[in-house]
Amino acid sequence: MSGQEPEQSQALTKPAFSELQASALVESVFGFKVAKIQPLPSYDDQNFHVHVPSGGSREYVLKVNNTESSRNADLIEVQSRVMMFLQAEGFPTATVHPTKGGSLTSLMSIDSGSETKSYLLRLFTYLPGRPIAQVPVTPKLLYEVGKLAAQMDRSLEKFRHPKIGSLHRGDFIWNLRNVPLLEKYIHALGPSKNREMVEQVLQRFKDEIVTKLSHFRECINHGDLNGYNILVEASGEASGDPAYRVSGILDFEDMSHGYYVFEVAITIMYMMMESKDSLAAGGHVLAGFESVIPLTAEERGALFLLVSSRFSQSLVMSAYTCQLYPENKDYLMITAKTGWRHLQNLLETGQKAVEDIWFETAKSYRAGAL
Repeated sequence: MSGQEPEQSQALTKPAFSELQASALVESVFGFKVAKIQPLPSYDDQNFHVHVPSGGSREYVLKVNNTESSRNADLIEVQSRVMMFLQAEGFPTATVHPTKGGSLTSLMSIDSGSETKSYLLRLFTYLPGRPIAQVPVTPKLLYEVGKLAAQMDRSLEKFRHPKIGSLHRGDFIWNLRNVPLLEKYIHALGPSKNREMVEQVLQRFKDEIVTKLSHFRECINHGDLNGYNILVEASGEASGDPAYRVSGILDFEDMSHGYYVFEVAITIMYMMMESKDSLAAGGHVLAGFESVIPLTAEERGALFLLVSSRFSQSLVMSAYTCQLYPENKDYLMITAKTGWRHLQNLLETGQKAVEDIWFETAKSYRAGAL
């Protein structure tokens, strides 16, 4: 997911290419005849599932970035290079197929008469699997997702690129350090109990997290390991139920410079959304993450509030963006369908009780009980 400042959102234009237009772009820019093309759900970009009849059917994803993202070619270049770096490191990420001219991206300018709008195009290899949101989530799978998140952050310590500074994204709304910026969007909630919950989280974040940021360990974050950005495939049977393994990691659009504890907090939040026992889920994700990167005492102490803050980010920005793009409401409100209930449960249960669940679960893995 991506978010912008209010003045930027007015300038942001989500692409609206038809399937016929997208098919023509694949042919003219990438040199492929298209056998079949289908739109895929998206937040503020546009994605298409592309079938190419070349020595047997091959599959790709055409991504068309919105006008605001398309202005930051350096950032998109780094995102693409990170995906390719991780794929070479053995992670299940897509590769970027070059244009006919050998570039990773192509800038498409459309003259609408009153103005010219530009969109960056990329073509990714299609990854197999189903979103984790569509399968039964087990403790083992949660552990593996947490472990994968840590392994990815650890591997990115080795990533080098002359434009890597573009990941320091300033006021990027989806970076957890920028939770206080939600005050600019909270009006979208109107006067409500939900708004009161978010205001409580925002105040605690300013009081308890902002002053601690310098004590957290820095890294590059994927920043959006939600239930639709992690793909899984069946890997046999376990106790009569299907077992799954991660087969794909999608959507590097929210990458930014952050902290290890941000990655695990974001992952916990989204995996809570996919789990029947949402509070327990956090402990399994934490155990997996800490099997690679154990958190410090200060990082652990911030985890509850960071998870609550990510819920707040997602819920506020969904409400705000729905006002801008009501036609995309079904996709934009995926988190909101159950997210408010999860946030309320977190806050009512309280930090101490939630930490006891998470930390005891993680401890049981280290003790070999799970």
